[in-house]
Formats: sequence, C-alpha cells, structure tokens
Amino acid sequence: MKWMNYAVYVLLVSAVFLFTACEDDDVPPEENEEEVVTNVTLTFMPEGGGSPIIASWVDADGEGSDAPVLTDIELAANTTYIMEIELLNALDPDDVEDISEEVASESDEHMFFFGWTDGLFTDPSGDGNIGAGNRGDAVNYEDDNDENGYPLGLETQWTTGEAANGTFRIILKHQPNIKSETSDSTNGETDVDIQWDIIIQ
Repeated sequence: MKWMNYAVYVLLVSAVFLFTACEDDDVPPEENEEEVVTNVTLTFMPEGGGSPIIASWVDADGEGSDAPVLTDIELAANTTYIMEIELLNALDPDDVEDISEEVASESDEHMFFFGWTDGLFTDPSGDGNIGAGNRGDAVNYEDDNDENGYPLGLETQWTTGEAANGTFRIILKHQPNIKSETSDSTNGETDVDIQWDIIIQ
C-alpha cells in the first residue's frame, strides 16, 4: 500500500512539474505582419477648387494569379494638387477593411516613399525619396507627423510642371521599431509598391 501511495505521489508531482514547465515556456511574440492591400486610390484635389482626379490600383484576388488593374494618372499642367491615398483590403467584399485607418493609427511604424520621372513636378522637384539616403524633405508631406516627428504620407502636395509623360511610384514601408531620422525605403517590410503611368497635359 505504501508503494502504491508513493507511485501516485510521484505521478502527481511529475504531472504538476510538466504542467508548470509548459506554462513557463515563453510564448513567441506574434509577428507584426504586413498589411494586406487589394485597392489603392489616389485622389488629386486641385487647390482652389475643381474636380478631383482619381487614379486606382486594384488587385482583386490579392496574391492570386490575376494581374492588378491600374488607371493612369492624368493631371493638368502648372497646377497644385493635394493628394490623398486610400488603402483597402477588399478580399472579403462583405467585410472591407480600411487599411488607411490602420496605417494612420500606426504612423510611427509606417512611411510612404515616392518616386517619379524627373521634371514632372516643379514642387517637389527632383525625382523623389525612394532609395537609401533620401528622407522626407524631398516630398511635401501634408499629414501630421508621427509621435516622433517623422512624416507618414497619406496626404501630400504636388505642383505639376509643363506637359509631360512619365511614371509615378509609391512605396509603403512597414518599419516597426526602426522608423527613424535615417531609415529609408530600403528598411522594413514593403506593404505597397505600385508604379503608375502619369500624363500631364
């Protein structure tokens, strides 16, 4: 009988030890995943009034085999625009997710970078801030800076030059814990990387 009591005692202690050991195991932190974006809309609103110019990118099946569908950007020459970016996840049409709101709420972890054919715009001039070493001063960021004073890019300002054709590219980087004074478009994970044809006339 004593042997049986001892065996039961050993089994109970072992079970408690195993349960405690399992509880003590560090649970790996949940990864900060990239945003899923199926729809990107650029809305260029002329300063001083007028009809908005809208360009879109739609990837209806996400990472499926269907190619995204883009509409060209067509702007008037010598005109200043405020451009707003809308991001959606519409993989489930009954539950469309506004990724713009999520990006805005995590502005300290995200930043848009822009590149374009040199000469399309007089302000900002140049060809953008895509690439190492180029920061926010190459683009007219209009939305509020994040809590650390760095730009986001959901709203920007653009002044076109004379009639011309070229390309316009946006990259949204996800930079949790690395967005800084020196971080750039080569740092972090890429949530969005899209290039449009642009016509200024």
